[in-house]
Amino acid sequence: MHTSLADRAAALLGTPVLGAAALSGGDLSAVHRLRLTDGGSAIAKQGPLVSVEAEMLAALAASGAPAPAVLALGEDLLLIEEMPNDGQFGTSWDSLAAVLHTLHATAGPGYGWQADYAFGRVAVPNGASSDWPSFWAERRLRCHLPHLPATLARRIDRLADRLRDLLPAHPAPALLHGDLWGGNILVAGGHVTALIDPACYHGHREVDAAMLTLFDAPPPRFFDALALESGWQARQPIYRLWPLLVHLRLFGSSYAGAMEAALAAVE
Repeated sequence: MHTSLADRAAALLGTPVLGAAALSGGDLSAVHRLRLTDGGSAIAKQGPLVSVEAEMLAALAASGAPAPAVLALGEDLLLIEEMPNDGQFGTSWDSLAAVLHTLHATAGPGYGWQADYAFGRVAVPNGASSDWPSFWAERRLRCHLPHLPATLARRIDRLADRLRDLLPAHPAPALLHGDLWGGNILVAGGHVTALIDPACYHGHREVDAAMLTLFDAPPPRFFDALALESGWQARQPIYRLWPLLVHLRLFGSSYAGAMEAALAAVE
């Protein structure tokens, strides 16, 4: 007999669940708001990698960055705390800069993560590398080559060959959110209340800054507050290429123009 999401969640939480309402977004996994009998709520995420996401949320929280608590975990079901969100992301840049300082201060033993991840059908390999250019070349660029048109694949491959001259060899292996854009940052009253939907790994902290520029427009004072290393502007297009490749594979040619602009900036 089919068991409803509400019933499954109730069994994991140990408390009745009155209903489950689908939330907007959730391009890569089903997301629902659960209504609990005590008048509270929780968020339910379904997918094959929820156990990895739970570990990433725990890592965010352990760093001191705001993250929703993991309430329960099933085979393919993650239940997390619902955090306040007024949707006024544009008022929270100063708070976000402070949050990222806290997050990135947690250093890993090297570059990568203890488990691979995925955005839908696009794999995110996280195997460790001893130096940062090798990690970015192999785990973030060349891994896409078999799935790209030949001309684009050759350009990406040539860039990967040059990364030792373009990226620092051993930046501090900061804890990264890994999928940092406005939709994954909850805010209320001008303060960040939670980072959600992480794709964590350890790497150069400039990556999170670069991903924020894909869909959002951080003001200059945000980058000033981050105090990034000299030459960071030239590295931003290289770091934008990975999420652009992911989006190109997932959502198609609407990302070709942004991909071309990022490549043209570093070729």
